Amino acid sequence: MASTRAAIRYAKAILDIADSKRVADKVSRDMTLIANTISSNSELNTFIQSPTIRVEVKEKALLEVFAQANSVTKSLFHLLFENKRFEILESIAIEFNKLFDTKNGVEIAKVTTAIPMDAALEAKVLAKIATFSNKKITIQNSVDPSIIGGFILKIGDNQYNASVANRLQTLRRELSN
Repeated sequence: MASTRAAIRYAKAILDIADSKRVADKVSRDMTLIANTISSNSELNTFIQSPTIRVEVKEKALLEVFAQANSVTKSLFHLLFENKRFEILESIAIEFNKLFDTKNGVEIAKVTTAIPMDAALEAKVLAKIATFSNKKITIQNSVDPSIIGGFILKIGDNQYNASVANRLQTLRRELSN
């Protein structure tokens, strides 16, 4: 879901409130749960996006679904109720976590491998990451069998392609010249 300026503004406001109450870690866990739940549950996503369902019903349902959430997170539900903006909840959660990670010096490294990463490959990737960034890193692994082997690492705007498919393509170009 594309982020909007409104989602970023809500996320900043919630992060400020969470920081002032010293519960930013708990709210971050709530936001991760919210984003994952909405993206993986099409019925919940459709429910939230539906313009025919009253906002009172949406707020009540979200308070029940996320009953264990922190009071700051629940206050976001009420704010979205007041402003009739439930459709951007997933974007707010995603933007909140981006802001939270940036604030805490955490960067996300997206690693694409042909098979799920094992400890040896993870160690190689972390060694390569040390040359890209000196921040704390969170690794997100995705599997793409078309790269044949190796890995593709993306951190911010930087990309390092150590895949077998890339090496074969480079060799093919060299041989054709």
